[in-house]
Amino acid sequence: MVQPCARCGARWAVQGAPMHWCPRCRGVLLSPGKVDAPAAQRNYRWVARRPDHRTRKAAATTSAPLGPTPHYTQTPRWGLLDPPPAPARTRERPLRGIAAHRDRLLVGTTIVFLLAGLAEYGRYLILLQNRARLIPGWLLSISDATVLVFGVIAPIYALVTAVSLAAWLIEARTIVFTAYGRRDPRRRWSLIAGCLVPGVNLIWPGVFLTELLGADPDPRSWRAVRIWWAAWVFSGLLLIAATLWRDASTLQAEADGVSFTGFTNLCAAGFAILTLWMVRTLEGRDLRGDIRSAHRWVMAADPAQVVIAPVEPGAVAVREDAGHDEAERADAVRTGENTQEEVVAK
Repeated sequence: MVQPCARCGARWAVQGAPMHWCPRCRGVLLSPGKVDAPAAQRNYRWVARRPDHRTRKAAATTSAPLGPTPHYTQTPRWGLLDPPPAPARTRERPLRGIAAHRDRLLVGTTIVFLLAGLAEYGRYLILLQNRARLIPGWLLSISDATVLVFGVIAPIYALVTAVSLAAWLIEARTIVFTAYGRRDPRRRWSLIAGCLVPGVNLIWPGVFLTELLGADPDPRSWRAVRIWWAAWVFSGLLLIAATLWRDASTLQAEADGVSFTGFTNLCAAGFAILTLWMVRTLEGRDLRGDIRSAHRWVMAADPAQVVIAPVEPGAVAVREDAGHDEAERADAVRTGENTQEEVVAK
């Protein structure tokens, strides 16, 4: 049994325990094996090498003289390009663009209906003055023009605002139901019809907003929706009454109709402000658009230690002060006597 060396190829006879290192070159010795073992049973294989492989290896490992340290003659202009990630593109929905102008349309509706109401009341004052004196033609022309212009612009503006609010309602319901992992159970066309078709739009907008609040609504949002719903029904009744009043046959009834139309326009302006307040309340904001701060109530508890001493009657306090002074005086006298005795003893 011999152990071949893996480095120099020498074979060493095994005498006792197998060795690990070659005594000649300190190479690793392979496991013991028979000298005449066939190639299939050997645990090693012979590799043919050139006779001068040791000298060639030594020549190859000879280190060449080091040259100058590589360096750049100028700042390199190449490098890895790491641009910031592009923002994810969201699919634009047509209703989102219309709903984005909701607040501006509500403010514009308020201004237009306020001017329309002032124009109607200006016409009513002209009618009052016309009972006793003639009205100049230019003043009457200005009154007719303002009543006509704002009487046409105000309904158109209100219709565009209603479309924007319906688009906002659809978008808000989509966001809320998506957050719950659900899909809006109502079709888009049913939401639009329930908000814009006259007559049925007095009932369904309040239902849609109630569904938007969820099963556990915020008390402030729920109160805002109820107030808005009641005001919406009231404004619809005022519109019906103003439309029917225009068919009056007497002059006094027509004059009262002008006054009532002005009152209806002012109510419409106030309702637009109320709608803006309701929408922003549902979004967690106030009427000005600022984020509504939450008020938290904390249970108050008595301090662990008494900070302020309890107030005692005057007579008790005087007696305690007198007793305290007498005790101090007695301590002073006793201390003086002790001092005098110590002096005498010295």
